[in-house]
Amino acid sequence: MSYQGLAILYDIINKMQDAAAERVFAPWTDAEKVLRDKRIPLFSLESKAALKDFDIVGFSLTNELCYTNVLNMLDLGGVNIRANERDENDPLVIAGGAMANCCEPVADFIDLFVLGEAEDIIVELIQLIKAQKKTGTTKKEILLNAAKQFDWLYVPALYEFDSKTTKSPKAISPDLPTQFKNAVVEDFENAPVPLAPIVPFTQAVHERVSIEIMRGCPGRCRFCQASFCRRPVRYRSIEKITETAKTCYHATGFDTVSLLSLSSADFPNLQELLSRLHEYFQDKYVGLSLPSLRVDRQLKLIPLLVAPIRKGGLTIAVEAAGEKLRRIINKPLKDEDLFAAVEAAYRAGWQKLKLYFMVGLPGETQDDIKQIAQLSSQLAQLRKKVDGKTAKINITISWFVPKPHTPFAWLGQKPKEYFEQAKRLILDEKRKLHAKSLQFKFHDINRSVLESAIGRGDRRLSSVIEAAWLDGARFDLWDECFDYEIWKKAFEKFDINIDAAAQMQFADDDTLPWQHLGGPDKKSLLTHLNKATAEITS
Repeated sequence: MSYQGLAILYDIINKMQDAAAERVFAPWTDAEKVLRDKRIPLFSLESKAALKDFDIVGFSLTNELCYTNVLNMLDLGGVNIRANERDENDPLVIAGGAMANCCEPVADFIDLFVLGEAEDIIVELIQLIKAQKKTGTTKKEILLNAAKQFDWLYVPALYEFDSKTTKSPKAISPDLPTQFKNAVVEDFENAPVPLAPIVPFTQAVHERVSIEIMRGCPGRCRFCQASFCRRPVRYRSIEKITETAKTCYHATGFDTVSLLSLSSADFPNLQELLSRLHEYFQDKYVGLSLPSLRVDRQLKLIPLLVAPIRKGGLTIAVEAAGEKLRRIINKPLKDEDLFAAVEAAYRAGWQKLKLYFMVGLPGETQDDIKQIAQLSSQLAQLRKKVDGKTAKINITISWFVPKPHTPFAWLGQKPKEYFEQAKRLILDEKRKLHAKSLQFKFHDINRSVLESAIGRGDRRLSSVIEAAWLDGARFDLWDECFDYEIWKKAFEKFDINIDAAAQMQFADDDTLPWQHLGGPDKKSLLTHLNKATAEITS
């Protein structure tokens, strides 16, 4: 319910005269048992209709480890999980979100993928499907006609995959597109925004008014898929953001307004925007949240300007502890700017800090890994200059996963042993520093290996994902549900070594399993990769 993309599409479709959108969510394991035991099909919240009774079932795919939930929801809703086993009475199963740009691992389950931003194109798609259903057009013909008409729409069944000869599927007809584009909302200023968001009866992850202030990111972090796939950068006006915040606040009663973007610090006239919002909301006890701040020269000023922002904790994605490693990943943050920003934040009232680092980046050394603890300790001690106290800092360590459509997609992931040793190095360094105020949290290494193995995979992985689901894989992003052994057996069943898949490297001239799916051109990515390599060897 906190996902902004869902709220936007729900609002758009329900404003159409001849369409209705309803919500359905993956049931937790206890609810799944009840549904299966009592043979109740998974149903929508609004009309309690089973999934199989809808014309279209749409999924937003935000992470590789949600794929088993897709299969589980289809099965619970009475829909065959494999697209080629569904008939005319089954709904069209569509999917979008970030994973649509690297969707071959789930190509066997989805009828069509929508690439890019869906605000405009979802209306076109629904109108096409509706018009063709009225004339009795078969589902296969609808998919074929849609694929020929829209270059942001990918129908996997129209592309044959041969794992022995190529990593890229071939079109079954010469008049089908072979390269796809991301749909882009050109007029972001006037793009649809829900002005009366649904307020759930139960607690959601984020209970706040969320407003997207800009789309795209001017940065080019070489590990980040969003910065390369979600282009160009677009901004909303201060007037539009302010009026939207007021309207949504009065419609919901939420006590926080969150300003969303990939890099909020890059929003023009951020100071004026915050001043305007503060002026209206200060006497209503409504706080402002800026979840995505980039640490550079402009961030030094921000803590002094944002009196209304709640001071619970400041989150900074540093990614790498050393300046050279930051240059390699194209995040040119200088230590002096980082220290200036954190000290200014302490002086502005922030008492806690949360840092994100990534381990396993190209060009990384053991000293870089140890420096994570050293830098974190220095930032904690920095607060002493303000009030004589050491700051408590929570540090989250993730393990580098090479992502499609990024310059690092050609590189393999480090072996598990590397990450296990890195974890020991960081904790040993913390002990040496007697840094009791630092709390480290490490991502599950096995989960990161699985994410890497699936993320850059091809259509052969559909059978692996199905086997894991049949063996009980559910909610793989949740610690209490994730079972690595299930996945290991599923990969072995189809003679694929999960570790080798995660560590696989591509040659420059390889045909990549995702390169036809709406990303930047290969030449520009390789240029970035060559620059990173030059930084490593310099």
